[in-house]
Formats: sequence, structure tokens, C-alpha cells
Amino acid sequence: MTANASIRLYQTAEHGCGYWPGRTARDLVLDPHDAQLPELYAGALAMGFRRSGAHVYRPHCPGCRACVALRIPAAAFVPDRSQRRCLRRNADLTLHIAPARRSDEHFALYRRYLECRHPGGGMDNAMPEDFDLFLACSWSPTRFLELRRDGRLLGVAVTDVLPDALSAVYTFFEPDEATRGLGTFAILQQLRWAREEGRRYLYLGYWIAGHPKMDYKIRFRPHERLQGGLWVEHR
Repeated sequence: MTANASIRLYQTAEHGCGYWPGRTARDLVLDPHDAQLPELYAGALAMGFRRSGAHVYRPHCPGCRACVALRIPAAAFVPDRSQRRCLRRNADLTLHIAPARRSDEHFALYRRYLECRHPGGGMDNAMPEDFDLFLACSWSPTRFLELRRDGRLLGVAVTDVLPDALSAVYTFFEPDEATRGLGTFAILQQLRWAREEGRRYLYLGYWIAGHPKMDYKIRFRPHERLQGGLWVEHR
């Protein structure tokens, strides 16, 4: 956000932590009704915020700072051996950048993914309006990066497109194709997209040390973590 910009900031009530069962969490949220929000979004990402639906938020939990914002400098990134294998394994896929509009095809894949990956977690009975409220909003610069094989949709990487960066909002993919590593492949393609268009960073949201669902993020190197208000490089 620019030095002369101002926007109301709200603190949520305590709620259940989405990462650690039994813990409570609290967020800081930028005013979702402020007309400046589209212009301030890129700066908010650089300050450790993230978008979910129409809300731009940052964890602000009492006594816990486990969530660490992480981004990858696109030009400096070098895939490791495992990531190069992932690229070869998915060389038969085609990519298409599409408007962020829900289709029956998108929603059916989204439902299959949630039912397999998050059974009983509250997201596995999603309705079309849940899809819309979670992944996009009227002001967000969002695109769907579609992964297809012979026309069949295998994955969608929901991506916000900013002047200097891309932000990986959410990725869902065909659960029957788990051996392909489509989550990793989607990030590799978002990095390629960022490089080709001269964008400096790919934001990956939050990393939590020791959380099994977060470890994949630190395998992309070099990356930067927001620590003490500064982005610190890790190789």
C-alpha cells in the first residue's frame, strides 16, 4: 500500500484455526467495501495479506505467529530434480488462461477435489455460491489457469494477476490423477507465467513450519519469507 493511502482495518472475533485443530485464530481484514481496495491489493500482498473471496486478510492471532507469508522471486527460481520430473510427467498437458467464471465443468471438478481431499471438513458439500464466494469477487484481477489433457479438465489454478506479481489463491485438481503432482505442476506453470510476463513474484500465501500440508511451499527455492516486517531470502 502506498504511504499516503488509508483504509479501515478490522479485527475479527476469535474463531477456530483452519490449520491446527483445537486452536483459535483471529485475523486483520481490510475494509471489503472500500473503493480503494483494488488499487491497494498489490501493496497489501507485499505486507503479508492474502485474498479469500472479497476479503483481504492477515492472521493476527494472540500468542501465535506461525503463519509466515511466502513468495518466490520468479526470475531467480530454479526447479530442483523432483520438480523437473514433475514437468516431464505432465508434458502431455495443455494450459489455458481463462476468465474467472464458474462453469459446470469447473464446479464438478471442485466438488470432486473437496470430497476427496477435505472429507468432513466443512468444505466437502460445496454449493455453486460457495465456489463463487471463495475464489473470486467483483473487483479481483483473477484468472483461471486450466490444465487439460486431450480437452479434459484436470486442474485449475486460481490466480490473481497484479502489475508486479501473481498470487496463487487456490488450486484444485482431479483426485484420480494424484500421481501427476498437479499441485506442484500448477505452481511451476504460474512461475513460468510470471517470468514470461515480467512479473517479479509469485505469492504462495502462508507457510507454517511443521505443518504437513505446508511443507511443499519451501521446496520452491529460492523463496522469501516475511519475517519481522522484512522479506528474507531462503535458498
